[in-house]
Amino acid sequence: MNIITLTIHPALDKSAKVDSLVPTQKLKCHSIVYQPGGGGINVSRMLNRLDEKVHCIFTSGGDTGKYLHELLLKEGITPESIAIKSWTRENLSIVDTKSNLQYRFGMPSNGLQDVELTEIKSTLDKCLKNNDILVLSGSLPENVATDFYATLIKQVSPKNIKIVIDTSGPALTEALKEPIFLVKPNQRELAQLADKEFLSSTEQEAFALDVVKSGKAQYVAVSLGARGAFMASKEGVVYQSTPSVSVKSTIGAGDSMVAGLIYGIKNVFSVQDILKWGVACGVATTMNEGTNLASKSHIDDVLKMMK
Repeated sequence: MNIITLTIHPALDKSAKVDSLVPTQKLKCHSIVYQPGGGGINVSRMLNRLDEKVHCIFTSGGDTGKYLHELLLKEGITPESIAIKSWTRENLSIVDTKSNLQYRFGMPSNGLQDVELTEIKSTLDKCLKNNDILVLSGSLPENVATDFYATLIKQVSPKNIKIVIDTSGPALTEALKEPIFLVKPNQRELAQLADKEFLSSTEQEAFALDVVKSGKAQYVAVSLGARGAFMASKEGVVYQSTPSVSVKSTIGAGDSMVAGLIYGIKNVFSVQDILKWGVACGVATTMNEGTNLASKSHIDDVLKMMK
């Protein structure tokens, strides 16, 4: 069982600090850090830290795409990049050291051409084998059809691929029209799937179980933010709370949680332990500044706290 991640809307993540965020003045940034970014890429990075081999596929354009590729190589990941005409976008996060508040700026991309979308489909066909895990994670470029993930899922279905989906909005709604192995919405995204503004705790459980019973997904892992997460499966609903830690940044926490869930699935853990690893990886990442993901030692520390 191989793990393949696909990131069609990656970003070169840049983080910096300023001593006080004020308007109109030229602000001196310091503590600049560049990291590879994008849902599937972060899932690959975290799984790599858990010593799991991952086939990391992403679109890459211009010097930013080349630099992103180099950064992954430095982390010990040998990615497969799909060349595109547009430059890979950059995202920016700024921490105001005076207030300790973080500000996040997500940049749009120039989209993908039809020939590039065809190349993505072809690349998946070549690398996927029966019973592999395929992680479709992150947003879609604005010009890409909202059913693109659903199209990919349908395309690979003859190979009995375990699909893990982590996206939002119409792309998630469309994807769930095809059979999914695991989906990881947060509370807001779960409510949107139910076509509601808000779901109570009881309603969240009931809707997640309905998704499982309908055959849309085998596992529904719902992030509850600082309160942890719950997971619905054919075995029912299990919860996992979070230990008290000092949160420095939430960037990549959701992707880290997905990686932890996949680690548990790959190693045939119980449903409770799958969720435990997911939450532990997510929490451990919040203990790091900027766009840094958790180290294995941080994850081990969190797991000990959870005992």
